[in-house]
Amino acid sequence: MFAQGAVHVGHAVDPAAVGASVWPEFGFSDMVRHATGLFGLLVVFVYSFLIAFALPGVSEVVLLAPIELGLTYWQRMAVIIFVSGVGKAAGSVFAFHIGQEAKEAGPIVRALRRSRFDVVEWSEKRTVELAQKWGYAGLAAALCVPGFPDTLSIYAFSVLEEDYLKFAVATFVGSVGRLVITLVGVEAVLAVGWV
Repeated sequence: MFAQGAVHVGHAVDPAAVGASVWPEFGFSDMVRHATGLFGLLVVFVYSFLIAFALPGVSEVVLLAPIELGLTYWQRMAVIIFVSGVGKAAGSVFAFHIGQEAKEAGPIVRALRRSRFDVVEWSEKRTVELAQKWGYAGLAAALCVPGFPDTLSIYAFSVLEEDYLKFAVATFVGSVGRLVITLVGVEAVLAVGWV
């Protein structure tokens, strides 16, 4: 579906066109959309790692990577989703560590509260609701929402929670879930012929 020149469900899809129309361009996403081979998997991993704690944007762009490793379409998508999930889980552990440090560094939280848009208050409110009701499953569920910036959920949970392993597992599950939901949604749209 996303590989340039590939025909899937009777449609030829140009990844650059899909990427430009669905996901905003943040520089790194262009590199992902042109990543091929084993180096391409490294690019997917690094992009997913960075999107967990530093890059703006969404992680779904990794589905556009035209990685060719002699695999079938579905095998390639599974490998990309797995590598992206591992990258985001690793990046989330880094963000988790930063969040743990921020709990101890009051000036950082106070500065965020004084910012024009109180990110801390908004994310804390939503995150506390999810964490109290669902715990780490709430983090995984929040990360399953396509198009929502991952960084906000990850940092908000990182300040509230304390278990690195559970945090990484929840992030992996949420990341994989998000990409699977996106892929299934795009496939359904293509199958119905809305695109």
